[in-house]
Amino acid sequence: MSIQEKTDIKMNIKLTDFAMKHFERKSHGTKILNVTSEDFEKRIQSLLADVDLSASSKNIPHAGGVYVHDGYAPFCKLVAVPNFTDARVGSVPITESNYQYLRSGYSSRKRDELKVLTRWLELPLGKPKADWLMIVLYDKNQIDTEARKDYSVDQDPHKKMYYFDADWGIITILGQSHSNEEPMTPMTAIRNAYMHGGSGAPIDESYYKRSVDFWQTNAIVK
Repeated sequence: MSIQEKTDIKMNIKLTDFAMKHFERKSHGTKILNVTSEDFEKRIQSLLADVDLSASSKNIPHAGGVYVHDGYAPFCKLVAVPNFTDARVGSVPITESNYQYLRSGYSSRKRDELKVLTRWLELPLGKPKADWLMIVLYDKNQIDTEARKDYSVDQDPHKKMYYFDADWGIITILGQSHSNEEPMTPMTAIRNAYMHGGSGAPIDESYYKRSVDFWQTNAIVK
């Protein structure tokens, strides 16, 4: 994640380093190749300029066609915006026609994470263009908390403290065909709970069951 020295400049929303993967051609997941990260950040800031992200939200519409959802933990918000990029969908329903392209294997999102069992579709004709972008946001306090873990400043007080210099950080960008929440995969929820590259948020049983229901009939598209 993007952890930078604290400055006098305070931005409301900013991309984290973890989210920069979406602007790299070789990365997995949702790719954005026709808009720079700087322009993307400015567009999101503009779309959410008048949105109070600290308020409780559940699929509430705002100006510009934006929808805000509460995330899986108090520090997380999900913001759906109409797709203004070339991003493709990240998941589709599993059907009789695409079941033959379903694959499984062990993978991790970054080098220091434990690999977990995942499954995905390798469609021969590629991914459809997304109608929506689901922006996953963490608040500053959570990002700083994870930074202290990553940089071990609690264990070594001589290490330089880092701070995230915005109120909210963009963690992930998901291309979708709709503005509703797609719950994280069950393995991601487990990884979060055990702090293996995740947020440390405990597993919520009702959320986990909803995740299982969704991912039993849907799959990530690579």
